[in-house]
Amino acid sequence: MSDRLQSMVQWLNGLGYHNYTLSSASEDASFRSYQRLQHGQNSWVVMDAPPEKEPCDRFIEIAAKLRQAGLSAPEVIHQNLELGFLLLTDLGETPYLSALNADSKESLYGDAQDALLQMQVNVPSQSLPTYSRELLNQEMDLFHDWFLGELFGIQLNKLQQRLWISIKQTLIQNALEQPQLFVHRDYHSRNLMRIEGNNPGIIDFQDAVCGPITYDLVSMLRDCYIDWPIAEVESLALGYYQAAKAASLLDVEPQQFLKWFNLMGIQRHLKAVGIFSRLKIRDGKSAYLKDIPRTLYYLFQVSDLESSLVGLNDLMAELNLSERTKSMTE
Repeated sequence: MSDRLQSMVQWLNGLGYHNYTLSSASEDASFRSYQRLQHGQNSWVVMDAPPEKEPCDRFIEIAAKLRQAGLSAPEVIHQNLELGFLLLTDLGETPYLSALNADSKESLYGDAQDALLQMQVNVPSQSLPTYSRELLNQEMDLFHDWFLGELFGIQLNKLQQRLWISIKQTLIQNALEQPQLFVHRDYHSRNLMRIEGNNPGIIDFQDAVCGPITYDLVSMLRDCYIDWPIAEVESLALGYYQAAKAASLLDVEPQQFLKWFNLMGIQRHLKAVGIFSRLKIRDGKSAYLKDIPRTLYYLFQVSDLESSLVGLNDLMAELNLSERTKSMTE
């Protein structure tokens, strides 16, 4: 038994929990991990978040905001911030990723869209960190530093570097010109749980910020872990647009909204490819490599659609990134 697990067991015993079983609930791309505590027919989830790496205070704060807005986020039953343990209500074992298919996607995405609008309308964002120019830039540089540089040893020449800077400026401007409101920041099929009543269950929200209106929508519809035909994605995005416009969250034409959506997705997917590469190189988590080709495909697909990002498409083709990543799915 590891030191962390032993500390967790001692903490739970001290709270009066006995005759239970612990099993791994999930791990994520951070230093957090989760155990499912089972006692008879009842179950809870224990979050293990080493305080020097993953403080729990933001999770507690955002969970309360989401629950106050009527959304299905875990309730914090017990907490020990010094040790980095939280005992949470259990939202089940069915993430959207395992439930989405051609028959279920309309219903599941409908629920997720309704919850997203509820978050954006009812969850205050004024006290949250802002999705600033600096943060947007840092995120995209994960692609440059970890994917190009560390994973493949690619160093951009001066002309390519100037193009890269221009691409980032275009994407930053696109993000900052959108309405700014509550952003979950990882609103996708691994963090949405299919539950009975008030679906979906929402997890992994501790990095929430005040940022662009299209960010969570593109996270959901151009998911790094599951993909759909581009026409279906655009149809779903425009369905959200109509609902958001009716809720007075925005006042632009559909074409402008789709441009925001497309370019926001490019910013997010540059970040994601960089994070997947860093997880492999720094943290030894190689499983995420298989998600790079799908995410890279979005970058090619959308940069080909948007004239302002044709330079990105050309740069990726020049660097032969499709061929370099083919083996990751094998």
